[in-house]
Amino acid sequence: MQKNDFYLGVATSALQIEGSLAADGSGQSLWEVFAAQPGKVFNNDTPALACDHYRRCEADLDLMAALGIEMYRFSTAWPRIFPAGAGALNQKGLDFYARLIDGLLERGIEPMLTLYHWELPQTMQERGGWANRDVAKYFADYAGTMLERFGDRVKYWITHNEPWVTTVLGYWEGVHPPGTKDFAVASQVAHHLLYSHQLVWRIFQELNLPQGQLGIALNLSPVHAASNQPADLAAADRYDAFLNRWFMDPVLKGTYPEALCTLWREQGVSYPLERMDELQAGTINFLGINYYTRNRVQAGSGDALYALLRLEQLPPELPATEMGWEIYPDGLYELLTRISRENKELPLFITENGAAFPDQVDADGRVKDEQRIAYLEAHLAQVRRAKEEGVNVRGYLVWSFLDNFEWTYGYSKRFGLVYVDYATQKRIIKDSGYWYRDQINRKKQKG
Repeated sequence: MQKNDFYLGVATSALQIEGSLAADGSGQSLWEVFAAQPGKVFNNDTPALACDHYRRCEADLDLMAALGIEMYRFSTAWPRIFPAGAGALNQKGLDFYARLIDGLLERGIEPMLTLYHWELPQTMQERGGWANRDVAKYFADYAGTMLERFGDRVKYWITHNEPWVTTVLGYWEGVHPPGTKDFAVASQVAHHLLYSHQLVWRIFQELNLPQGQLGIALNLSPVHAASNQPADLAAADRYDAFLNRWFMDPVLKGTYPEALCTLWREQGVSYPLERMDELQAGTINFLGINYYTRNRVQAGSGDALYALLRLEQLPPELPATEMGWEIYPDGLYELLTRISRENKELPLFITENGAAFPDQVDADGRVKDEQRIAYLEAHLAQVRRAKEEGVNVRGYLVWSFLDNFEWTYGYSKRFGLVYVDYATQKRIIKDSGYWYRDQINRKKQKG
């Protein structure tokens, strides 16, 4: 079989699709506790059932194979493996993921395993969550267990999904669990997440897994200034440091961006500055990019976190998805070429790209999501453009394989290539799913 140097695939996360949260000895995650609080999630939805993937795994893998999917990015739930976060191992949880991984390989689908997609065990949250430095060590223990058990079958590993979201939405804006609103604590959390990544990197190096590749998945977005005025350009640079370089610079360069260090000094925040010597450059084999939109900013007072950054975000200029995110395919090319210029040989994966639209099942049983097809076609074209120009991009993964529990939006936003009727758990391949299947088939035919 010819080696695949560019994968077309899909992505999901455990909490968003699995359901059966307490099955087979699984522990509880902080998201379960958070979602159970009235008003935290749209319509008071919970992930208790989600897509029932835990019980329907084989059928979902068959569906994936029918679409020709080449790579599947999924996450393992820490509380399924260590119900208390540490200590006793839950063999049944491991067995589930073993069946999933084996099922992928049997169908010729390359696994990409994310170790943390926001499912902190509630027991770890009760110890202080990511604000507690020791949690990084517990995470490394969990990650080491997974690497030892599945390192012979899984080539691609991701430590964290969007640590910026864990940091900012969870500990600064407080709209995700644990709901903290403290910039100093958020800054500690960010460092602990990076520290945990580096601990896993060391374990990964020691294991010396054949063909193994370790990365991190960051939500990245071009930041455009409202004008060429110096104040607006400076605001864009600050926001770029805050949004993109806060987590990208440490893993690639071993430093924090100076604009962020300046902000910490201005706010009297000392902790990350005291620990900068812990940062180590080059702690990834590949970078995962989650891309959805661009950001436009101007200098100003803003509100909440933007007041600290002395800027204001501007509304979309172009049509937007149901999430209100501007559709800007050129931004994906901009990111890929920018990162490639600075890190020429670094393999890049688009680990998430997709859109929510108000999908519905028509009378003929089809889901005619033409907007999603147009969105994906335009973004995939930008990836191909970058690849043709020499950017070392290795894959494009659509978010998401299935409609799912979309965090604080509950079940109100649908990103899937496959429609899920949550009442019956029936799956319906959307027109975008068939379109993607055709893209994959054409790619395979070209060799």
